[in-house]
Amino acid sequence: MKPFKVSLVHLDDVSVPAWVPEKLKREGVDLFIQECHTPEELIQVAQDADVVWLLGGKRILSPEILRLLPRCGAILRSGSGTDNVPVNEATRLGMIVANTPEAQHEQVTDHTLALLFSVVRQIANNDRLMRTGAWERARYAPHGPMCGKTLGLVGFGQVPRTICQRISGYEMNLLAFDPYVTPDIMAKYKVRYANLDDLMSQSDYISLHCPATRETYHLIKERELRLMKSTAILINASRGSVIDESALIRALEGKWFRGAGLDVFDPEPSKPDNPLLKLENVVFTPHIAGSGEGTSEARWDLSVETLIDLSRGRWPRSHVNKQVKPRWELESRE
Repeated sequence: MKPFKVSLVHLDDVSVPAWVPEKLKREGVDLFIQECHTPEELIQVAQDADVVWLLGGKRILSPEILRLLPRCGAILRSGSGTDNVPVNEATRLGMIVANTPEAQHEQVTDHTLALLFSVVRQIANNDRLMRTGAWERARYAPHGPMCGKTLGLVGFGQVPRTICQRISGYEMNLLAFDPYVTPDIMAKYKVRYANLDDLMSQSDYISLHCPATRETYHLIKERELRLMKSTAILINASRGSVIDESALIRALEGKWFRGAGLDVFDPEPSKPDNPLLKLENVVFTPHIAGSGEGTSEARWDLSVETLIDLSRGRWPRSHVNKQVKPRWELESRE
């Protein structure tokens, strides 16, 4: 019987720890590693692979390429976002699109809250002001208090659920919009379901937690931004394409609402002349929400676990195309 083959075709400028291929080999998985820059290179190294593995967000797969991988039953994207994978075509072909969101959800939770606190308490503006030698306590007065306010979560996956647990001491009113999560599940986290319009208009703080899909592209545009309270704050540590950035610029320049904290942009990297970067009512970070100590190790661990599960005919811990009818017969991980 042919060994189970995994082709790692995008390394994201990192080195593979020595233990990874060694452990996979012990589990009967052959790992082939090659950074692919062209479709021809990818097809050459992956045409007989059972799994195609991507470490980062580079867009090197296309629907056309997937159709030329007759043996492939799964695509593994280490990390949470799968916007660089043609998920719909993979689903049509019976390919599971697996990911490892648990490797970084704690970090993204911390970063989301850090952005919120920074905007509310005016940390970044006061830091920049003090570095000029000024001591002007009233120029960038903090907003708040936060206790008792309403937090709206757009998307209700693992990160927003963890946010609900972390922020419980603030006794906030919690709202969430997610068409794929039932109100009963939200209620377990003391969250009330709201449609998007009600969430945008009723929330003091709005945090976006959506993957980049056709359904979420510019989900938040001028219409939604105009629904926000004039005192509201918007946080985005998910994907830049969820917001219409041109509308966001108009909103922040016009002070339709109080401010924003942004870790993601559209496109990335953000251009130096982006008008957003000139605004004082925004706190920025360069797409680092998922980074931090331990994240890399956890990503490797969960990726290897996922590959072993797939090689043994088990469903992976996490996959994004729940409706897929896989090429392989798979059993539960339990």
